[in-house]
Amino acid sequence: MEVHNVTADAETFTCNAYLAVGDRTVLVDAGAMNGVVDVVREHTDHVDAVVLTHQHGDHVAQLDALLDAFDDPDCYAYGEHPRRTHAITDGDDVVIGDERFEVVYTPGHAADHVSLVSTTSLFSGDVVVHDDGAFDYGSFGRTDMAGQSRERLIESIHTLLDRMPDTVEHMYAGHGAVFHGDVRDVVETALERAEKREPKYPDEA
Repeated sequence: MEVHNVTADAETFTCNAYLAVGDRTVLVDAGAMNGVVDVVREHTDHVDAVVLTHQHGDHVAQLDALLDAFDDPDCYAYGEHPRRTHAITDGDDVVIGDERFEVVYTPGHAADHVSLVSTTSLFSGDVVVHDDGAFDYGSFGRTDMAGQSRERLIESIHTLLDRMPDTVEHMYAGHGAVFHGDVRDVVETALERAEKREPKYPDEA
């Protein structure tokens, strides 16, 4: 499966939005970068679907622009959205690129958060990331804002580990770098840090 981070060159705050090109060309998240439509067009002239990990602004700000530009592809989301065409829930399957992914409900950072797991790859959204401003090699989504919960996030990471095959070797997170290697070890490291229940950022309440 060919995966491109189409917001990699963003100069403003955005999530990583991933374009998976294959039998079914799919965007995982839309991002918040102006001009993302042009970047997607550099790789394809057709998008079959957009799948949202959750609906924080940095993940969906360009959703309308992308859906309009590519003639209203299917839009999969856990939470309600005016442009959603398919509601997804825990245990559903979604084809992304050349692979079938299981939807794993992983709230804590966001009430509507899902992760997407195949036999080789993980789209983790913001529940866990490889690196960010707080930690390298295993970090977790912030939980200090309204509607967020560290305890629920910890439960979600446990669930993700239970459902993720040992064969997963590609991690595409909502922030930070793409990781190729022992994804389970990265996620377990993130869990250990989250379970310490210490503030992730110095200014976190």
